[in-house]
Amino acid sequence: MIIGVPKEVKDHESRVGIVPSGVKALVEHGHKVLVETKAGELSSMPDYEYQEAGAEIAATAAEVWKKADMVVKVKEPVEREIPHFRENLVLFTYLHLAPLPDLTEQLLKNKVTGIAYETIRDKEGTLPLLTPMSEVAGRMSVQVGASYLEKERGGRGILLGGVPGVPPAQVAIIGGGIVGINAAKIALGMGAIVTILDVNLHRLRELDDIFNGRLYTVASNSYTIAKATQHADLVIGGVLIPGAAAPKLVKKEMVSRMKQGAVIVDVAIDQGGCIETAHPTTHSDPSYTVDGVVHYCVTNMPAAVPHTSTLALTNATFPYVMKLAQHGAKAAIAADEGIREGVNTYQGQLTYAAVAVSQNKAHKLVSELL
Repeated sequence: MIIGVPKEVKDHESRVGIVPSGVKALVEHGHKVLVETKAGELSSMPDYEYQEAGAEIAATAAEVWKKADMVVKVKEPVEREIPHFRENLVLFTYLHLAPLPDLTEQLLKNKVTGIAYETIRDKEGTLPLLTPMSEVAGRMSVQVGASYLEKERGGRGILLGGVPGVPPAQVAIIGGGIVGINAAKIALGMGAIVTILDVNLHRLRELDDIFNGRLYTVASNSYTIAKATQHADLVIGGVLIPGAAAPKLVKKEMVSRMKQGAVIVDVAIDQGGCIETAHPTTHSDPSYTVDGVVHYCVTNMPAAVPHTSTLALTNATFPYVMKLAQHGAKAAIAADEGIREGVNTYQGQLTYAAVAVSQNKAHKLVSELL
């Protein structure tokens, strides 16, 4: 198989889909890897490392897309990449299609096999390719939030951990999943007062045990969310419904009752966001203010720390890249239930139910199309 690795072109996206060690393993198994020049440069992985591992360096993205049987990326394709779509192309990347009907239409129109990192499941039913970036984004959300609480960035002028004689900031985390637990670790480590809200009581018991009672666990509903956000200096949105649009749990009126200069970091913004006042932003223009509350809603937060993020991501994705390369996409999809869960588009058909519901489209099970 010819595997293509284009340079990411989304705003300030600096990660890369395959690292040199992955190239070496693929080449040793008889595959060809075509890497666009400087694709790994911003992740501190220069062209010569890819060449030493056995990759062929391509001068342009067009060459990579044209020659590759499977393109391995990090983020969903942007408008300038769509002309490269073609029938029988396998695209393996984060897709986050629920809030992107136009991209969905182009994948269907061009009969691209779109396999989404964020919906692949392992034998335990977890989301192994979403987990590492959720870990990075969860940890980053607190340090970003702490920075935006500074007065010069529009915040209340609060030090997250306080000092002796001055109380620390209050942090409310909506969602007790991977994002939530990692945000809580950093917030507690910085000395904040942390409240975490989730609808799953079993999960709240686990979090209480994990943190040994050092944070407050609250059963999530509209009343408790309103109370928590009203008192918080920093609100972190970390809600996930796999493959589907995130529910808008923090309403506009809740935001209007928050403290002036409070900060919201909506990590769920990739799936549309769980804050009603949130809309996607970029690393070039990361924040805006609504009702005196600073919103940070960058859709590719982990790109700010690309070396760490690329290694964490590819540690998880590479076994699937190898399986798809060794068996071919069709055979791998047929043989592996977890990979089947990752297929969002196949032969011009939408194959992921949650995306179909979000976009009011029909769908078919990929197993029926094989």
